[in-house]
Amino acid sequence: MSDAASLKMLVIIPALNEAESVARVISSVRQQIPQADVLVVNDGSWDATAARATEAGAMVLHMPYNVGIGASVQAGFQFAEKQGYDIVIRNDGDGQHDAAEISRMLAALAADEADMVIGSRYIENRGYLSSPMRRLGSVILATLISMIVRQRVTDPTSGFIVCNRHATQLCAMLYPHDYPEPESIVLLHRAGIRLLEMPVTMQPRIAGQSSITTLRSGYYMIKVILAILVDVLRPAPIIHSP
Repeated sequence: MSDAASLKMLVIIPALNEAESVARVISSVRQQIPQADVLVVNDGSWDATAARATEAGAMVLHMPYNVGIGASVQAGFQFAEKQGYDIVIRNDGDGQHDAAEISRMLAALAADEADMVIGSRYIENRGYLSSPMRRLGSVILATLISMIVRQRVTDPTSGFIVCNRHATQLCAMLYPHDYPEPESIVLLHRAGIRLLEMPVTMQPRIAGQSSITTLRSGYYMIKVILAILVDVLRPAPIIHSP
């Protein structure tokens, strides 16, 4: 991979009603990787998310209505591909992803160890807390996906990722909308994309709350397992090298 200073980087920040946190997330990202462009994908927010992002100096891509996290992130990847970015980083707008970890993830990508680097909360115990139901669901999904892709996966719902152009091209074409994080691991692996997890520290949300409650975790797990099994039965996605 070329010298990082010469690469064109984009940070995608999907955001739905993150007016209280998005400016701080943008500021944190800029402090860590000032050479990167920042794109906030405003997923139909009805608060001041878009205004706060614009004031913080980010580009803002407006979804026409609430399309969901998968479609929002795919729109960001499509923007990145069309604009010729070499590296794409996803950093969510709620403040959980610690931008200080991005440099380590970029270093792994630069070492040509993978096409996509995924930040995992669970490789090391760094104090991240989740409900017992959500943790159980994550373990079950991780076990299933590890069996499918034949490598260890510990955090199948992590959205903290760094991608090279090869992975970006596929994500722009075929990023899952319903259960994007776990499904994308399977789809990317089947398309020949090299995946690498590395330990990261994730913070509590700055504001708001997750849409996946404890009661919905079990229901989510069943649906995502079915979606993954359907993905495995379909023909593997094909992507041409850039």
